[in-house]
Amino acid sequence: MNRTLTVLATGPLTTVQDGGRPGQGALGVGRSGACDRAAMRLANRLVGNDPDAAVLEVTLGGLVLRAGADLVVTTTGAPCSVAHNAPVSLPAGAELRLGQPPTGLRTYVAVRGGVAVEPVLGSRSTDLLAGLGPPVLSPDDVLPVGEPTAPMPGVDLAPVPDPPGGEVTVRVLPGPRTDWFGAEALRALTGTPWEVTGESNRIGLRLSGIALERTRSGELASEGMVRGALQVPPSGQPVLFLADPPVTGGYPVIGYVEDADVDRCGQLRPGQTLRFRGDVVPR
Repeated sequence: MNRTLTVLATGPLTTVQDGGRPGQGALGVGRSGACDRAAMRLANRLVGNDPDAAVLEVTLGGLVLRAGADLVVTTTGAPCSVAHNAPVSLPAGAELRLGQPPTGLRTYVAVRGGVAVEPVLGSRSTDLLAGLGPPVLSPDDVLPVGEPTAPMPGVDLAPVPDPPGGEVTVRVLPGPRTDWFGAEALRALTGTPWEVTGESNRIGLRLSGIALERTRSGELASEGMVRGALQVPPSGQPVLFLADPPVTGGYPVIGYVEDADVDRCGQLRPGQTLRFRGDVVPR
């Protein structure tokens, strides 16, 4: 049987993602992986895959796939398919079409057996910043599908809420360079809303709001960067790093979004507002 998925249309951006490349930062290799890891893992569990098996990450819908064999698929994250949060059969020759989601930004498509493209450095994730992993999907790409290795879980529907379309609040912890900012800037970080700009992508959310002014001049030597870091460039407008951050950076990190909340940030669209909750003001 031809266990494949043929890409007929990709929408604005579709990539292959899995659990990423952990533990290689010292070699200059970032982790990458799904922006919304919780949605990816739910999708995999619904079709009996390993939680970190490779899936398709679809930005703002528009993906169309054709099955080369009888397959089982599901979608999670931003809702744009009849298969949402529920496993469904996709017969050979049938098409899966994802419209534009009403809320959320990224939809995850899992297929039973996993997307079996060749791994790069132990992962099938596409790292847009580093250029590692399989290329961004294009029409006419043919994706191999692996063989199932575990039974189906027997779940008809996962009662998971859709990503919200309004303001989102996340928890923030002090960063290693909070002392580069005065009390007024630190209060502004958690006391005012931040708008997600159109320059955001898998690397990070670029936020617009009150400029966070430094109390120190000069620049730092490059320091390690991780998912969830809130870095403040000279403009004073923070950047919240998501799945594909640089391994190092030279601007001060004012805080960190708690890891579980970074997934929620990966579903924010340009124009949505984000609030940080937490105490980053030194006592």
